[in-house]
Amino acid sequence: MSYSRRVIDSHLDELFPGVPALALEGAKGVGKTATASRRAATVIDLDDPAQLQALAANLDWVGQAQRPVFVDEWQLHPPVWDRIRRLVDRDPASAFLLAGSAGVAPGIRLHTGAGRIVRMVMRPLAISERGMETPSVSLKELLSGTRGPVAGKTDVALPQYVDELLRSGFPGMRNAPLRQRTVQLSSYVDRMVEHELTDSGVTVRRPGSLRSWLLAYGAATATDASYSTILAAATAGTPDKPSRATVDAYREHLQRIFVLDPVPAWTPAFAPLRRLTKKPKHHLVDPALAANLAGVDERALLNGGNSRVTPAAGTWLGALFESLVTQSVRVYAGAADATIGHMRSADTSREVDLIVEDRSLATVAIEVKLSQTVSDADVRHLNWLDEQLGNRLADKVIINTGPHAYRRADGVAVIPLALLGP
Repeated sequence: MSYSRRVIDSHLDELFPGVPALALEGAKGVGKTATASRRAATVIDLDDPAQLQALAANLDWVGQAQRPVFVDEWQLHPPVWDRIRRLVDRDPASAFLLAGSAGVAPGIRLHTGAGRIVRMVMRPLAISERGMETPSVSLKELLSGTRGPVAGKTDVALPQYVDELLRSGFPGMRNAPLRQRTVQLSSYVDRMVEHELTDSGVTVRRPGSLRSWLLAYGAATATDASYSTILAAATAGTPDKPSRATVDAYREHLQRIFVLDPVPAWTPAFAPLRRLTKKPKHHLVDPALAANLAGVDERALLNGGNSRVTPAAGTWLGALFESLVTQSVRVYAGAADATIGHMRSADTSREVDLIVEDRSLATVAIEVKLSQTVSDADVRHLNWLDEQLGNRLADKVIINTGPHAYRRADGVAVIPLALLGP
């Protein structure tokens, strides 16, 4: 299969091999191996038992191999991390790539690698990487604060976005036939529950309870529902409930292996905003996993009819669309060396779905709407935030499912998801 260039490749072009060692981290299946291996002269795949055994017997192999050296699934033999750190200490011109999809098992202590090993998170395919449309609006340009014209037209509409939700952003499975893809997504969850956590040192005594909790977490996509609320939804009617401590441990490790990808609450610096919530918004690494766990298909999402999901599936489709947008905005923000968060006032009277902030503290506020059209009511929180932040707010954006990109008279940029790029 030919390699399609990813957004993160431009960032890697700037950093590697200029930095002596770089670690690509992210959930299984996001494409780390394909991206890293094409930059390496030597690939050491620790998912291969023979190569794992060989490296364990001779750790010097990593330093003797032709460089750049790529060590895949490095966490299967944690000492390789410290060996590479020491090699970099001796030779700053070293060229090492590491990739891993799971954290190191509890109890194993490693040096952070700070200053020696640059860590980057890789996520599933953004919309611009899926070949749906050529983007006409750049997030990086929005961060510049020029608030120039935005333009573009797309034929991508709601059915295509729903199809993308269900296909997933995992390169290796998204183009499989529907039945095969459904089985692969289910197997992804099964492996995560039955193997990935165990492999990273976590004992899962009740796999069924963990699956129920994941379903409840997926149903809470794009909300900041409390963890006690999610646990109550997962264990309704179950007399023998797992303890809160047990579920918290599962949640911590699921986030450590990048399956949970919550959006943190935005904490503005030097901004006149007070009493903002600190609760994260819930997202799985890919909204297709939430849909698969709930057992909903395209017809159910478009018709808004499935009793297994709370709130009603019609509303939930909006939440899944927000998660799809969030997935792409994270990728584009990473390329712009920016972070993302969400904003909600403690009294819930003001909220903005996504806040993108770069190192200069330039901020882009983004609201997500499933509809094709935008009303004045849809932009009221964006315009309020504009009044609060003034020049700090580089731009204000509505991302929707409509056909046209344009700028409203009040300055809000309306951008169909398919037309937004890095």
